[in-house]
Amino acid sequence: MSDPDALISLAEASRRAARILSRGASSEVRTGAPPTFDDLAESLHFALGDGRIWLNDQRMVLMQSQVLGRLRAEIIDAFGVEAAKAIFMRVGYMQGARDAALIQKRFPNEDLTHALAAGPRVHTLEGFVKVTTRHFEFDRDKGTYFGEFYWDDSSEAAEHLASYGPATEPVCWLQIGYPSGYTTKLFGKPVIFREVECAGMGASRCVVIGQHADAWGDDAPERQYFGLEWKSRPVRAAGGSAVAKGEPSATIEARGDVAVGVSAAFVRTRRQLERVAATDATVLFVGESGVGKELFSSQLHAMSRRPEGPFVAINCAAIPEQLVESELFGVEKGAYTGAIASRAGYFERAAGGTLFLDEIASLTYSAQGKVLRALQERKIERVGGSKTISLDVRVVAASNVDLSAEVAAGRFRQDLYFRLCVFPIAIPPLRERRDDIPLLMAHFLGVYSARHGRRLTGFSGRATDALLKYDYPGNIRELQNLIERGVVYAEDGGVIDVAHLFSSSELLPPFSIQLTSDGRLGRVPLHQDGPPQHGTPDTPQFQGNESFAEVERAIYETALTHAGGNVSAAARALKISRAQLDYRLRRLGLRS
Repeated sequence: MSDPDALISLAEASRRAARILSRGASSEVRTGAPPTFDDLAESLHFALGDGRIWLNDQRMVLMQSQVLGRLRAEIIDAFGVEAAKAIFMRVGYMQGARDAALIQKRFPNEDLTHALAAGPRVHTLEGFVKVTTRHFEFDRDKGTYFGEFYWDDSSEAAEHLASYGPATEPVCWLQIGYPSGYTTKLFGKPVIFREVECAGMGASRCVVIGQHADAWGDDAPERQYFGLEWKSRPVRAAGGSAVAKGEPSATIEARGDVAVGVSAAFVRTRRQLERVAATDATVLFVGESGVGKELFSSQLHAMSRRPEGPFVAINCAAIPEQLVESELFGVEKGAYTGAIASRAGYFERAAGGTLFLDEIASLTYSAQGKVLRALQERKIERVGGSKTISLDVRVVAASNVDLSAEVAAGRFRQDLYFRLCVFPIAIPPLRERRDDIPLLMAHFLGVYSARHGRRLTGFSGRATDALLKYDYPGNIRELQNLIERGVVYAEDGGVIDVAHLFSSSELLPPFSIQLTSDGRLGRVPLHQDGPPQHGTPDTPQFQGNESFAEVERAIYETALTHAGGNVSAAARALKISRAQLDYRLRRLGLRS
């Protein structure tokens, strides 16, 4: 029989578990616990030819250590040691904080002890220094932290020695900021690291210790260096909402009715929107289907001088040809159309606000003339009526085809084109603003998890890689649909994987370039679990040590086999032209 004194309530067990999780030490870290170096290596993806390197969903860059050292020396010479120290410590702090956020997202089920233990591995993976944990311990309830670490082969110390020789004080400023930012982000309270031995001063290696900020007393200039006491103006996210101090704008989720992004292409479009919003100039949005033209037009209305007025959106392609005039301008009671009551058209309904004419190129030539007259005269007449109605409405139009080409082909009126094209704004497709994909992924995951009552922890590394590499012929609308599908398919409490996102109708890139455990770039298949879908070539398996030519040959051979030797069918399956595939087959000696 069990000892009754040993029985505890569920509430007491929960309290005891919480106390255990709020304290920890490096001695408690399980051997081989994630994230291991292999796990982290799988999170590092190289989009060859696309100009991007991703660490999970964060864009990275490669830079020669000597270039960073030269920049460091020039900043020291121009602004002095103290200013340079503050700048580099701040940069390191932000880098560490971003990597901590990555670990929280990529490995959400890990406790604080193991999340803290992952920091030295991420720091080492990024190539600045080799980190060895000697010991760390913490008590979150008491707000205390202490850690001691060894650094070998610090690139920052080596560059300082090359420029200035041995220093009289520690010089690994960028690197000391990193663990401070990483630990502060995870611990939830300021933690400051300092070097007590530095290779830049002649030591065999660097030794660093970290403590909660209060343990350092009043002598803690790092508070200023790291920006912990800054009172700067709040940063604005691209969507217009305020960002909390120290929080990266890319992590801020947007409201569902706000176009968001951080890429250069998006920011450029956003700036154009802000420039024209306060005027009543006619705006023409141009972009592929699904890029968010209506969303941008709605945002333009919200930023305009008439935000309290109505925003009326109409898809011109959805109006039957015989009803275009009555739908746009309204109809009088007893008109020849047989109307039994007077009815306002879209122009009148948008009075005092904004009228959005989507897919305006689909209007017939005669209907285009009527719209032109309304824009020129700022007046309309209802069908069957004689009363002239003055217009107080801002007109915004959109097209997914090149209107200038339509004018040249004689399908669109040139005078209407010039009337609409007062301030054209081109909205880039999603494949040209890939830096926005992580932000959109997080946003749509939140939106659809709430809508469908699901609780998901995020995306698998493979799903993230696939979403970053996919071409999105349907643009943001397609990304939105993919993530909603993933939310529905994935197990509650789990993660969204590739198999939850893509069906046989979407063709993923044949492989992903990832860092293998031995430090080489390897080709890893990007495919769904289970048997190949109908019409999709079987994806060959790779060991990770093949040359690019070997991988390319295997993929084309598999596609040809699946297509029964039909080059055109294989090209369609690979989503390239027949001429491109034929050229590559001849180059590889697979076709004479």
